Amino acid sequence: MQITRRADYAVRTMLDVAGLEAGEVALTHEVAQRQRMPAPFLAKIVLALTRAGLLRSHRGSGGGIALAKPAHQITLLDVVEAVDGPIAMNRCVLWPQECGRVDTCPVHDVWCETRALLVDHLGGVTLADLLSRGKNGRSGD
Repeated sequence: MQITRRADYAVRTMLDVAGLEAGEVALTHEVAQRQRMPAPFLAKIVLALTRAGLLRSHRGSGGGIALAKPAHQITLLDVVEAVDGPIAMNRCVLWPQECGRVDTCPVHDVWCETRALLVDHLGGVTLADLLSRGKNGRSGD
């Protein structure tokens, strides 16, 4: 299993922006350049992160992107689910009514337990936690 490229880019973007000084904004094309990701793809990710309330987008002169709330209030789970939707090991975990095998499937409970562990872990790691590890995620700096 792998996280999607979209989720990877979203996490890298959020860490890049979280590494800014208070009051600073990041220019999307500069984030794309620092993080070595296609600017058009990043624009779509920024839109999703903005809609999820994780980023603020400022237009015009002096515009750019900034965190919408403090880094200690944004978890990896927030970021991943903002761009990819709810984490699920299998469709039956989120939509058991769509599977006629839920009551007899020996793997269903394992998928549910695995999802719960992953969601719990990602929900317990904030951007601030990651920044405190001494790496700001800004590969161009």
